[in-house]
Amino acid sequence: MFQIRHCASTAIPAGHSWPTAGIWFGLHVKRRISYSWSETSCPVAPNSKPIIFNGPEGCVSPSNQNAREARQARERLRAYQARQAVHEQKHRRRRRDNWISGFAVVVIVGLAAATQLLYFSKPVAPGSSPSPSSSALALPPKSLAADRTWTGKLTINGIPLEVSLDGAKAPQAVSSTVYLAQRDFYSGLSCHRLTNGGFYILQCGDPKGDGTGGPGYSYGPIENAPEDNVYKAGTIAMARQSDNANSQGSQFFIVYEDTTIPTDSAGGYTVLGTVTSGLAELKSQVADKGVQGGGTNGKPAVTTKIDSFTLQ
Repeated sequence: MFQIRHCASTAIPAGHSWPTAGIWFGLHVKRRISYSWSETSCPVAPNSKPIIFNGPEGCVSPSNQNAREARQARERLRAYQARQAVHEQKHRRRRRDNWISGFAVVVIVGLAAATQLLYFSKPVAPGSSPSPSSSALALPPKSLAADRTWTGKLTINGIPLEVSLDGAKAPQAVSSTVYLAQRDFYSGLSCHRLTNGGFYILQCGDPKGDGTGGPGYSYGPIENAPEDNVYKAGTIAMARQSDNANSQGSQFFIVYEDTTIPTDSAGGYTVLGTVTSGLAELKSQVADKGVQGGGTNGKPAVTTKIDSFTLQ
């Protein structure tokens, strides 16, 4: 920075006129020129203001210098306020996102809990087929049973069971069973449930293998239920949902020892026929092996499935 130092109060020596004083002043000032890269002001008389030569910006007074510093301070304040505004906006957005995420978690947990409650609150006795598994089948008319006895063979784990179905006493159940057997519906399906704690039944005929499957339709009413609630060994009866007479489908159970099953609000259980031979082998090879895990109600310890089911 180039700087000139001078004093406006430099006195003219006595005895010099203005022309000669001008020459003297010029020489005097020339000797006082200095070069500096720092900002300097010359001594001033009282009540006067120094003049500062400030490089490229020219000469500015202290008041202008203060104004510039104030302007720069305002600019820094505005920049700081802008950064604070951006920070606050990000903070609000983060809080909003956290709130939304928390709410979504609560909703998902609530829906999961509600689904479990609905699922596990469904009554089952002694079996059910609430969820149809096939849309290609349709409930046949009960006239298919032709008011007669149907005989055939139900083979489970290689054990042939001779069966007899009463189309006169249970026309709708027998018609449905004959209809499904004629379409080879039962072949390969599991017997997913065994009970041995007062109830002695083996339940079969669910295409899902968990007690929730069926043929794609359900029907009622309950037919040929025993008045004394006693289901004799060898009985073949239709499983259904508790308190729902119209929930019969493809699932049935075989009673391998005499069993008393109390009625519910829908009544008893449709008896469609009996096992006429082979029950002892089924009991010894499947039922007597118990339930998986040692319980009294669950999957048989021996994997059990239907090989075939034929009726005529």
